Amino acid sequence: MFQDISRSIEACAAHYGADAEAVKTYLIEGQAKALALPNRGPLKFEANGDIHTDILSAYSEYGFYIFEGVLSGDELADIRADLQEMRENFPSYMGAETDKHGRPALGADNKAMTLQWARPLSDPLGGTQISNGRHQVKLFEPKAANDAPPAVPVYLSGSLQFSPACLRAYAHPGLLKLAETINGPDFVPFTEGLFIKDAGLGAAVSWHQDGDTHWDNPDFDENIHGFNFMGQIYGSTAVNGVWVVPGSHKMTRANIVKMVEDAGSERLPDAVPIICNPGDVVINNRQIVHGSFANTGFETRITANFGFHKRSSVLNVKGAGIHADAVTMDADYIDTRSRLIGLAIDARRQRFPDETPYNYAPFAKRKDEFKWSETAQAELKDYNLMDLSI
Repeated sequence: MFQDISRSIEACAAHYGADAEAVKTYLIEGQAKALALPNRGPLKFEANGDIHTDILSAYSEYGFYIFEGVLSGDELADIRADLQEMRENFPSYMGAETDKHGRPALGADNKAMTLQWARPLSDPLGGTQISNGRHQVKLFEPKAANDAPPAVPVYLSGSLQFSPACLRAYAHPGLLKLAETINGPDFVPFTEGLFIKDAGLGAAVSWHQDGDTHWDNPDFDENIHGFNFMGQIYGSTAVNGVWVVPGSHKMTRANIVKMVEDAGSERLPDAVPIICNPGDVVINNRQIVHGSFANTGFETRITANFGFHKRSSVLNVKGAGIHADAVTMDADYIDTRSRLIGLAIDARRQRFPDETPYNYAPFAKRKDEFKWSETAQAELKDYNLMDLSI
């Protein structure tokens, strides 16, 4: 069962004036189309331990798949506890060096990008040259409540340095087995972060494709830019969630300006929302056209994102410069960034000793190098300076 969001749909539509009924219909019909797709269910395996072929086939066809109930109740509780602790330590306002308790704020002394902010219900990236101009159009920006703060947190980059629970989720053996299946046993990290879409405040993310580097690669295929896992901490709805255009990951770089012009509005007719319960995890191809509208509803969404690449997609490739500096990523650079996987596997082993840990092939003979401790957690500071961005 999914949460009843009828009140949020009404509240969202009310922001759109003359388009209110059209928006309401779009949300309701989109939700129905999404739930009718055959791309959700448990993370299941063949008798030999391989990922079930039905999952791989549906993921290839649609570009996303929803794995129901992957994060256990205990794991969700751990993540939520970390989230509460982190949010208590967020800067008291955008640019503040201290939190509301007067303590040094989370990420205040980091060199790498950490907490990002935006005006409530705005679309800060749409129609700009930020992120190499991939957000080609600006979405509608509803009017926030009069008592809304001037800026709200929208994304926490490098989240695994701040949350041991998120670090452990990163090493979920079933999810890493899926990463191996899609990207090969020598798969490598991409980036990790928390998307924050607070009720009545969360900013929009304009339609875009994540991939940047390989659109003209002669070896282009549907998986060359990798994928993201999106762990749903409180669930995801048609109002607060990500919308995707199924199958668009197979085509070349999309002309989103034309797509919106042809649609006659920002409401792309082929798009569907990703509908999830708490604990569900989505795999989302980075080449799929996707975005999210401003969260004018009553439900908060917080999504734990972590992605993976084929090693061949990043080895000796110059980065896109979106998530980290644009450097050429050689074998040593990739090995250093990939050490996060080994550390996460040990952190998860300590928390869930009855679970069979994932065996990461590149470190199969080096397992003793990776021992999680509070000291090792602290040493992750600024690890995202080496994000493998393509």
